[in-house]
Amino acid sequence: MAINNQNGYGAISIRKVGKIYDPEGVHVEAMRDCSFEIAAGEFAVIVGPSGCGKTTLLNAIAGFDTITSGEIYLDEELISSPRKQIKPDVDRMVVFQNGALFPWKTVVENITYGPLVQRKMKKPEAMDAARDMLSKVGLNEIEDKYPEELSSGVQRRVEILRALINKPKVVMLDEPFRGLDAIAKTVMHEFLVQIFCTASNTMFFITHDLDEAIFLGHKVVIMTTRPAQVKKIVTVNLPWPREHHLKGSETYLDLKREVLEAVHEEAKKAFEAGEREMA
Repeated sequence: MAINNQNGYGAISIRKVGKIYDPEGVHVEAMRDCSFEIAAGEFAVIVGPSGCGKTTLLNAIAGFDTITSGEIYLDEELISSPRKQIKPDVDRMVVFQNGALFPWKTVVENITYGPLVQRKMKKPEAMDAARDMLSKVGLNEIEDKYPEELSSGVQRRVEILRALINKPKVVMLDEPFRGLDAIAKTVMHEFLVQIFCTASNTMFFITHDLDEAIFLGHKVVIMTTRPAQVKKIVTVNLPWPREHHLKGSETYLDLKREVLEAVHEEAKKAFEAGEREMA
């Protein structure tokens, strides 16, 4: 399937990005000369050892954190560098690991919150848009329910819809399905594929789950242990829309072996570095 973006927006360019943390004089280099490109409408999945800088990079793109060196561009506009940092905005929406729905608002109120508070839509327009999104993914019957009445998986789906209603250029997801069981993850993958195939958003997706990475991504960007650099980029040549029977194909299994080998090598380095630090 060709990259799904008829509008041509959402291209991310990460150029020689470095990040140094210095809490209480402790010099920690999180990233060094990290560079790669994400095309408009591409589903890019980032994997690597824990603590290697994946979330640091997401935070820089989102505008939550600064970088020490290098530059990040969104559609050729500089959004992050040591001299400039664009604040968070609805063109870059983040779905976090931990649920962020307002417990006192219904599903439809949660989804419409963004465009209403940003004054991008009037209430009738926002309500119609939210109900249309819910209907397209078979969730129209839950619009008046509160988050505590929903399963974790359904809450995750609502959070993704809440991000998408703002029509962002980029949707960033930081291990959004962590903690879900295998069956719930399978449902979420199918849901995200359905959403991606009908939207025009660039996806920046962080995970430790290699099956998830290969099943969802156009490309898998494998990061080194800290300080993070790009070790390898694996292009996933699987047809869209993705279906779970693909996981038994020889192409899929070859891709998994390739990704696993690269990730395992970096995980081993991270473990050994931790051992030395503890000694």
